[in-house]
Amino acid sequence: MDMALSAGTAQTGLEDLTGSRPAALTIDSLDWGPARDRLLLRGIGVDVKPGEMLAIVGPNGAGKSSLLRCLYRFQRPLSGRVCLDGEDIWGLNPRACAKRIATVVQEPASDMGLSVAEVVEMGLTPHAERWGSRPDDYRRIEQALDLMGLEVLAPRNFASLSGGEKQRVLIARALAQKPDLLILDEPTNHLDIRHQLELLEMLSALPATVIVTLHDLALATAHADRVLLLDGGEAVALGSPKEVLTAARIRQSFAVETTTDCHPVTGRPRFSFHLSR
Repeated sequence: MDMALSAGTAQTGLEDLTGSRPAALTIDSLDWGPARDRLLLRGIGVDVKPGEMLAIVGPNGAGKSSLLRCLYRFQRPLSGRVCLDGEDIWGLNPRACAKRIATVVQEPASDMGLSVAEVVEMGLTPHAERWGSRPDDYRRIEQALDLMGLEVLAPRNFASLSGGEKQRVLIARALAQKPDLLILDEPTNHLDIRHQLELLEMLSALPATVIVTLHDLALATAHADRVLLLDGGEAVALGSPKEVLTAARIRQSFAVETTTDCHPVTGRPRFSFHLSR
């Protein structure tokens, strides 16, 4: 089964699956690096609204993945704060944080010796009761598998899957976690065109706050509410895709020329890129 769902069915299924409460995220004057004299992120400040989909874009080495690691409590900022609904995430215990924040990262998943269904079930861990599973746990796993078009693959060994199939399983695991904030680092990697579009359409309908890094500026423009452009570890611009991804900024950050027109279906900006002659 494909991920393609009617808008109404997708929205109902997502709300039933997550039961989440979209979170507000505040990034306040964040600096991070391996040492104070080797900062990779400098002075990042962003307010992400509850339920918003924020796409983070920028050239290789801009600091996108480093910023995400600070947001899901993997790297502690050297200065500044990351707050979830006004609470510093480093003031929360790891379990409390895991109950509200789910992540899908780029690092290749290890061969865990688990089936697809068992990998998705791992998303329930932060919410697990001391005395075993709750009645709706298996229903949530089935819904996550269904939303990502993975029902047929449920009994398969995770290690036997293709890169794109593994990516969809890891996203299903994150959805089963019932996140208030979902953070994804290049989630469209390894996915074919149809699954890229279906995934981002689903993320934009998810009743949660979503932060996603993307290399593809066209995908960011087509699906994100706002775009954060990083370059050299600094926030260059923040705003709507049309406001941020101008020809001048793309030239400065990505060293390519851009021709922009209006997409005939979505009405959003559409890009054509070429090298300067």
